[in-house]
Amino acid sequence: MPANGTLPTATLIPTDTPPPTQTIVWFPPSATPTLLTIATHTTTPEMNPGIGSVTLSDDFSDKSAWDTAVSDQGSAAISRNRLTLAVQPGIYLASLRRDITLGNFYAEITARTSLCRAEDNYGIIVRSVASSFYRFVLSCNGFIHVERIKNGTKLIIYEAVPSGDAPLGAPGEVQIGLWAVGSEMRLFLNGRFQFSIVDKSFPSGAFGVFSRSMGDTPVTVTFSDLTVYDVGYVFPTRTPAP
Repeated sequence: MPANGTLPTATLIPTDTPPPTQTIVWFPPSATPTLLTIATHTTTPEMNPGIGSVTLSDDFSDKSAWDTAVSDQGSAAISRNRLTLAVQPGIYLASLRRDITLGNFYAEITARTSLCRAEDNYGIIVRSVASSFYRFVLSCNGFIHVERIKNGTKLIIYEAVPSGDAPLGAPGEVQIGLWAVGSEMRLFLNGRFQFSIVDKSFPSGAFGVFSRSMGDTPVTVTFSDLTVYDVGYVFPTRTPAP
């Protein structure tokens, strides 16, 4: 694969299965998931309880903290306190921050779309260990879903549903929040609760972001202002029904 200035910490491969080192991953687009419909819920204090002190505040000034790479298929680069993921048509690109291992946490990060349309998507990767992780996906058609990658095999564990908080196309901006305690994870967009999943596969791991072109046009998304909070032990709370 031609490359221009690829940093030694990043690896580019044409597959949906990440390498054992879980760095930069490339692969063709996958099939469109079955669609469901839910309402967007307004967050309440009970939906993200137990949030404590800040454990990480990342202003994206340290270029060595994240996986970066440059090739003719895309780039992951940090500049002006932002991590920019730019990919060519049909390409997926992920960047991880490996020096943190998160189990119970609440994290917020801001995403901005510059080029994004239709089923192109982006989002966050959590509890990443080797070739296993969760991927919370925002599509540029306003849908959101969750994928579990286990030993390189992808499974959609929360089918795509529409959200009024997911930006339509570009330009767009959204704050992505994730509350994770034990086997439960709750997604927030712009501070509003979206849905909850329960899955016991991965208790902890690294944090990352990604962008993916599903069509014949490029995708560019920037990420900034990552804040991670500790979450102490909390009693279970009832998740609102869709």
